[in-house]
Amino acid sequence: MRIVFVHGAFVRDGAWWWQPTADLLARRGLRSSAAVLPSCEAEPRGDLHDDVAAVRALLDASDEPALLVGHSYGGMVITQAGHHPAVRRLVYVTSFLPDVGQALADFGGGEPRHVSHGDGTASVRAELVRPLFAQDFDDVTYAAAAARLAAQNEVVFGQRTTEAAWRVKPSTYVVCGDDLATPPEKQREHAARATDVVELPVAHHPFVTRPELVAEVLLQRTR
Repeated sequence: MRIVFVHGAFVRDGAWWWQPTADLLARRGLRSSAAVLPSCEAEPRGDLHDDVAAVRALLDASDEPALLVGHSYGGMVITQAGHHPAVRRLVYVTSFLPDVGQALADFGGGEPRHVSHGDGTASVRAELVRPLFAQDFDDVTYAAAAARLAAQNEVVFGQRTTEAAWRVKPSTYVVCGDDLATPPEKQREHAARATDVVELPVAHHPFVTRPELVAEVLLQRTR
């Protein structure tokens, strides 16, 4: 079994975000890789379908069965990509978990978390990054994370899924109980669609700050 990671919106260098968890998994003999999403890591910026294609290409790279793990916006991507025959289970980490025909914009509400640049891209509002998305990062880790923030193609917010892999593949939802960016009650609404649910006392990026907890969840689902 291998792990394929898909990061969330407004960031680049997906491997960096997942590395603390990937290192722990490697010590237990599990190989992992992280997708590069064209919607925020390419020029010109791709869209949701390009992100899905990038994940499917990563899955194509090996015949080995895969656990497909998505964070936040990554949940949209893995829902669409997860029909791939290599995928044995989907894992959503404080993620959006859409049904067919739903878009990221359908899960909005409240004060906007991003600002539009007027060129078809948007970024997370800088003043919200640490208090909502990284409240448990130490200063060194936060500086490294902030350097990896990126603009994203705004079109992804309105694109609707045409597949819902969780309807045919087992799925696990990891509710992050201390998440200030995605309220736990909203996560639980998404989690109601999953096969099983795990709740952890962690914030929005537990694979960075509490990798041992995330690694254990993943290890249990590769057995």
